[in-house]
Amino acid sequence: MRPINQVKMEFDSRSANEGFARAAAACFAAQLDPTLEELGDVKTAVSEAVTNVIVHAYPDAIGRVLLRLRLFEDNTVEITVRDWGVGIPDLDKAREPMFTTGGADRSGMGFTIMESFMDAMRVRSAVGKGTTVTMRKKISVRVGRP
Repeated sequence: MRPINQVKMEFDSRSANEGFARAAAACFAAQLDPTLEELGDVKTAVSEAVTNVIVHAYPDAIGRVLLRLRLFEDNTVEITVRDWGVGIPDLDKAREPMFTTGGADRSGMGFTIMESFMDAMRVRSAVGKGTTVTMRKKISVRVGRP
């Protein structure tokens, strides 16, 4: 299925850009007329994905983050967050709740939160080459809306 609209942006893996990515995703998804709860879900998932990049992909440096947003005719939003950082050596372990490589101040719930707020999530990673997280959420069609 081809997207009906899409946007791609790249930014530095700085903490300040997490809020930018979150707001950009929310503004883009707003075209589908989501409820406030659905919009909150998108914002939370993007926030977690970008924070993972900032904390884990580039632990000692500033790197590139790619955010791709796509809308589909079936009222689905697809969000892809990609980095070219250190990669994840054990995806199964990384997706376990409470597992973190970010130190004692990290909860280890990033992937779990993303999965709980989105309808689908796929993670691909290669050590030394980076990680790509792709998430999808179907936005409900509200009664009376064309």
